[in-house]
Amino acid sequence: MINQHSSANNAEKESSPQFLNNARLGVLGGSGLYSIDNLENVKEIEIETPYGKPSDKLRIGELGGMEVVFLARHGRHHTFTPTEVPYRANIWAMRFLNVRWILSPSAVGSLQEQVRPLDMVIPDQFIDRTHQRPLTFFSNGVVAHITMADPFCPTLSRILAEEGEQIIPEGRQIHRGGTYLAMEGPAFSTRAESQLYRSWGCNVIGMTNHTEARLAREAEIAYSSLSMATDYDCWHEGHGNVSVDMVIENLQANAEVAKAIIKATSKRISNLRPHSDAHEALKNSLMTAKDIVPSQTREKINLFTKTYWGDFVNN
Repeated sequence: MINQHSSANNAEKESSPQFLNNARLGVLGGSGLYSIDNLENVKEIEIETPYGKPSDKLRIGELGGMEVVFLARHGRHHTFTPTEVPYRANIWAMRFLNVRWILSPSAVGSLQEQVRPLDMVIPDQFIDRTHQRPLTFFSNGVVAHITMADPFCPTLSRILAEEGEQIIPEGRQIHRGGTYLAMEGPAFSTRAESQLYRSWGCNVIGMTNHTEARLAREAEIAYSSLSMATDYDCWHEGHGNVSVDMVIENLQANAEVAKAIIKATSKRISNLRPHSDAHEALKNSLMTAKDIVPSQTREKINLFTKTYWGDFVNN
């Protein structure tokens, strides 16, 4: 009898290109998840990027047999608002450290009755309502139009869901798929906004993941979100309005579960090294001829474009 799960694993591994063999997994910890305690052989490094400093020092260690790079997106003491997070520096640093898959555990509000607080969602779509953030590495003399039809990596999301479903406690649920509404923050929604987003069919609401996902795609990193529902935003008549105390309490309840899911997913990725369309996102996306791109811009994006344009040396 053929084990379908094993066959799928083998197919994923066989299709993985050579450059993924030594790649690392990145974890961007959100509100309430400022570290991963079970990382082994940890070292911290500080990186200066062409886009400034990342949110914090990056922690590199082993988790489930995989080299993992952890970064607290808001800083380990939560000092960056969602708007202030240095997203470009964070993603550039991840790619510089050879991260080719990113898991993003983060707090979200639920916009649908069936997604209860303490449930987790692995979304497959976004609606972006942010308006104060740099959303691309490609500007100042260079243009790239990446495909964002499927903003989360389907393969990475499936693996995350499969591992999560085996770990999440009874009475809670992993929801596969759904739309993540990205708002600017840092204030929570008004009641009218919350109802509007519900009418659009959105499942959860958060403040960070869309910006990361767009930049990760430009950096040719596969990206998936473990969205942890902490509340019903402010639309649900039977529940109180969202508050920081409510968010923190439910985040703490989910934190150990999230860490266990990340560890299991890390082990699976270590075995499979799954290929993603995101790993070749720039292949047909670069619009500007490399010869007319200003040298300062070429230097900043060389980490991403050298596969296609050759390594840039500024004379």
